[in-house]
Amino acid sequence: MTAPTAPTAPTRATAGELTIEAAEPATSRHPRRGLAHDTWVLARRGLIHMKRQPEQLSDATIQPVMFVVLFAYVFGGAIVVPGGGSYREFLMGGIIAQTLVFTSFGAAMSIANDQKNQAIDRFRSLPVAKGAVMGGYAVSNMIKTMLPIVIMSLTGLLIGWRIRGGFLDALAAYGLMMAFAFAMIWVGILLGALVGTPEGVTGIGFATIFPLTFIASTFVPVASMPGVVRTIAEWNPVTTLSDALRVLFGNPNTPVQPGDPWSIAHPVAYTWIWIVGITIVCAPLAVRAYTRKNVK
Repeated sequence: MTAPTAPTAPTRATAGELTIEAAEPATSRHPRRGLAHDTWVLARRGLIHMKRQPEQLSDATIQPVMFVVLFAYVFGGAIVVPGGGSYREFLMGGIIAQTLVFTSFGAAMSIANDQKNQAIDRFRSLPVAKGAVMGGYAVSNMIKTMLPIVIMSLTGLLIGWRIRGGFLDALAAYGLMMAFAFAMIWVGILLGALVGTPEGVTGIGFATIFPLTFIASTFVPVASMPGVVRTIAEWNPVTTLSDALRVLFGNPNTPVQPGDPWSIAHPVAYTWIWIVGITIVCAPLAVRAYTRKNVK
């Protein structure tokens, strides 16, 4: 009958005065810390990249200010808001909506760049929680989205825009902005996961997303558009987001007329339906596309 074997001590090897002790398994030295921790670590990586490459923030800083100033001072005098009111206040809801749609570009470019420079391959070798990579992209881009919202609000105040609604309505407007940005970020993650190259993201994005922001009430009232274009604009979520922000901020908006579609009569509710629908559809598809392409 053999006696129980005592646990073996770490293997040691001696060469001269140098003593080498066998390393413990990596999993014991670096235990998993959970999804939330890993997500924040990867999100912080994205934020550090933005800090070190500030030119990447041009779409979130320079572009919104350029559009506000350009349309307010160049085209503003030629556009009349149905029902009266300041065009500059009418404009702000549309500019904000357009900028939030463009947040999808930032998310798509982030994941496309990481696939191109093989950072995704390095992520696969790390002991990160499942879903942390996708969550990191979403969190970092959500934080980035706050920057253009603040900049556009301050720029709007400088050109004469005012929040004329109540405090709770204004709070609801900013909540709607963040929710819509979150949904568009998942659209961008899906696009980046499917395309995989910055050049492809730029081409497809401008061919699909850019026209979507102009066939809407972002800069001009929908009533001024002809036939089919007007019908598309009336059901376009960019239109209803623009109108919803105008309603919540108490800014001038095209009056609702009898016979207008439900989307125009209820812009806040219709926009929330799109936010929920986009997130439910695009988030799982983005995770699936990323997993199929990058996880072997």
